Amino acid sequence: MASKTDDHSDGAASQRLDQWLWYARFAKSRTLAQALIDRGKVRLNRNRIGKVSQTCKPGDVVTLSLGPRIRIVRVVGLGIRRGPATEAAVLFEELTPQPVPITDRAKTGDGAMNVGGEALSHGVREAGAGRPTKRERRQTERLKFRFD
Repeated sequence: MASKTDDHSDGAASQRLDQWLWYARFAKSRTLAQALIDRGKVRLNRNRIGKVSQTCKPGDVVTLSLGPRIRIVRVVGLGIRRGPATEAAVLFEELTPQPVPITDRAKTGDGAMNVGGEALSHGVREAGAGRPTKRERRQTERLKFRFD
């Protein structure tokens, strides 16, 4: 008979997800790992985690929303302790797709970045357009006070 916290009934070795996140160094403490799970920032095999004591086993895919980044990792091994980063790196395999490096992006004629053939027009301004610089603003203020 499987225990209450063991959601994998195949008898494979498993570990609490909050503990695994701590061992794999995705969270600085178990409390922070539990808070990530409570806030819905962690998914296991595409399913939202409903309880902190959810177990994971090798082969499971964990999706983490950490700040602006989303990381997708596969559980490769279960941790015994929270060791150094080299030991933690053995516990998972990174599945997150790598972003396109800026050096591989081509420049278009108008200064906009071209990613995958599409020109991006946002964030590009003609020279002299937009808000004045600090120097230009000071020059304008000096000019105004001369004629008062």
